[in-house]
Amino acid sequence: MGDHKDQHLRVGAAVRRRRRSLDLTLAVVSERSGLSVPFLSQIENDRARPSQSSLEKVADALRTTAVELLAAADPACSVDVVRDEDPDPELAPKVRSLVRGHHQMHASEFTGDHDVGRELQYRNDQLMFVAEGAVEIEAEGRAYRLGRGDTLYLTGGVRHRWRATVPDTRLVVVAVAEHIEAVREGPRR
Repeated sequence: MGDHKDQHLRVGAAVRRRRRSLDLTLAVVSERSGLSVPFLSQIENDRARPSQSSLEKVADALRTTAVELLAAADPACSVDVVRDEDPDPELAPKVRSLVRGHHQMHASEFTGDHDVGRELQYRNDQLMFVAEGAVEIEAEGRAYRLGRGDTLYLTGGVRHRWRATVPDTRLVVVAVAEHIEAVREGPRR
């Protein structure tokens, strides 16, 4: 069985992110690199793996290096275990990240309470799951009481705040990462 580090990197997302950050079209990158638009599209969608030479041409067109693109690439397969540490009652409340690194999903576990006066608003959707205890969540001017095993789904842009109503509450929040454009701005045409 191979380690996930032996797997190929998916460079397509890194190429797309870099191209978009420069506000370039595939046609412009094609012109600069000498590679066809369909091939560049296949690279960005991870349907084609570029040779070292092609990757260097793409990198030059994007004013970066092949090494930088590979460093920003996503692993084709990724498995990461985040172990629970022995909770220290002196440290409650606490926040623990359940996902390490730069991924499409972000998850955190909140133990105890937090700044109840703080209003939150995230760009993308999120799911709140009560693992233990109970919480009260105020969203869009309405209060929701959730107990152990309950979930609340919030679409991107919803202003909300929450508070634990029972000691030792554990709330898990899973969200689409902020760097992902999961919410469309206005109607698609």
